[in-house]
Amino acid sequence: MNEPWWIDIPKALIVVNVVMAAFAYTTWLERKVLGRMQLRYGPNRAGVFGLLQPIADLIKLIRKESFFPGTSVSALYITAPLISAATAMAAFAVIPWGPGWAIGSYDISGVIADVPISLLLLFALGSLGIYGFIVGGWASDSKYSLLGSMRTCAQLVSYEVSLALSVLGVVIMAGSLSLTEIVAKQEDGWWYAGPQLVGLLVFFVAGVAETNRAPFDLPEAEQELVAGYHTEYSGMRWGLFQTAEYINMITLSALCVTLFFGGWDGPVGDEFGPLWFLLKVFLFVVLFIWMRASLPRLRYDQLMNFGWKVLLPVATINAVATAALVIAL
Repeated sequence: MNEPWWIDIPKALIVVNVVMAAFAYTTWLERKVLGRMQLRYGPNRAGVFGLLQPIADLIKLIRKESFFPGTSVSALYITAPLISAATAMAAFAVIPWGPGWAIGSYDISGVIADVPISLLLLFALGSLGIYGFIVGGWASDSKYSLLGSMRTCAQLVSYEVSLALSVLGVVIMAGSLSLTEIVAKQEDGWWYAGPQLVGLLVFFVAGVAETNRAPFDLPEAEQELVAGYHTEYSGMRWGLFQTAEYINMITLSALCVTLFFGGWDGPVGDEFGPLWFLLKVFLFVVLFIWMRASLPRLRYDQLMNFGWKVLLPVATINAVATAALVIAL
């Protein structure tokens, strides 16, 4: 491809701003959808239909007093939210959102960083983001924050194994770790949601647990007196943790669309690829919100048992069965 390096700069800026806008208005969408499902209005004061509520929240967080415990480990306490937010943003760099276009004599790809091991890179960045949660809880020098970070770490590690194994079937069928090539293979045939239905279900459940969403939101149980690893955080430092969590939810939705639902592939022309991609991601984000409104929270022992005793064996059997079928064919 004839794509000069300087084309990547505006492309990256556009994607970063779109993801940040999506994060901001996902908070508005969640409150609106939950409000309607619970027969209330949700945000309706700041702007028309409450559309300026995310902007008001940002101003509030920026202006709020940023205190921290006197006995905290200052450098790590300040750095932890940055690690979580930075890794969450970086993970979206390898998600393909379009087939690519030719403008004049230049080619523009539909991904910021098209690397041959993009799936491994994405999982690696997700694993690094966990350190932000662990370090933030420990550096706060609070037993409640430390316990919250330990619960978060245990849950993420438990379901990360199932999450990785659930995509092995897709990798075997596509014969590649490149997300762009995985989408291209689905364009030539069926979306992998059909032949990899078991992998899709395991991936989605493990993804919900990885993002600490209901019913797997016990590490940050908001109805408790404390809020887990970020109990001692306030202002924009707390806001960075929330940014990381919502962007992780959007990234998991985008990855699910890429691996199992054809990515940018749609019924009408490749030029509309980004629109089909955004529509599919939007539907998955709404599903995340719907689950929060519908399902009760699981106990901690139920979370761990479901991860190790159910999802892990199922994901392993699915990967082995797919490998055997591919070899046989």
